[in-house]
Amino acid sequence: MKTIINPARARLEAGEVSIGVGLRVSRTVDIAKAMKTAGYDWLFIDLEHSPISIDTAVQISVAALDAGISPLVRVPSMEHWMATRVLDGGALGIVMPHVDNADQAREVVNRLKYPPIGHRSVAGGAAVFDFEKVDVGESIAAINASILITVMIETPEAVANADEIAAVDGVDVLLIGTGDLAAEMGIPGQPSHEKIIAAYETVIAACKKHGKWAGMGGAYEEPEYRRYIGMGVRMVLASGDLNLMMQAGTAMTRLVRGCL
Repeated sequence: MKTIINPARARLEAGEVSIGVGLRVSRTVDIAKAMKTAGYDWLFIDLEHSPISIDTAVQISVAALDAGISPLVRVPSMEHWMATRVLDGGALGIVMPHVDNADQAREVVNRLKYPPIGHRSVAGGAAVFDFEKVDVGESIAAINASILITVMIETPEAVANADEIAAVDGVDVLLIGTGDLAAEMGIPGQPSHEKIIAAYETVIAACKKHGKWAGMGGAYEEPEYRRYIGMGVRMVLASGDLNLMMQAGTAMTRLVRGCL
């Protein structure tokens, strides 16, 4: 039987932390090899908050497959047509933002998984198989088994419904969008607030109960990493291309100016 290696999923299945980097300003395929060398497990190709096109996302995805780093794509909320296009192009997973209840989570699975799990349309010539001709039955089984479906928990409603969302078959990861959740709670920019900690406790408990993985994004300081990973988070969005560039650039200019 055909199998597909998804490095992001492999880390999770091994009980390890799976680390991703956000892409908002990167436009060339060499970002895949660079981030693999940097130690990341997956790319978070962001089509929600960037002008990156589907074409660029697919090109980066194909390069990522060859580099050995998972291309995961965040699409705008419930834009399933966009999600299936990048999956057809080589993405190994979709991050769906603003999923507030089980009905929405079931709809995501229904649109993104092939039968018998969902109703995604079958496409040929898959980059994940290096465009080799593969038996259709084997192809859909391998893709269903390998792709990561991540739903983002970004509102108090979603936190309250975390147990029923985590119970949905086909959902792999519940990733807390800490920034949006804090804003929705009226505590913007406070990723260590007691309300946020309580939300993480709720979501992590739901994931453990239903055999899913808990994820985090929108909190990028060491205290938050240590706290939430210690609590059970395993899917971690660890900074992004623009943030990394600004941090390194700022440090370098300060260093050079300090030599005078």
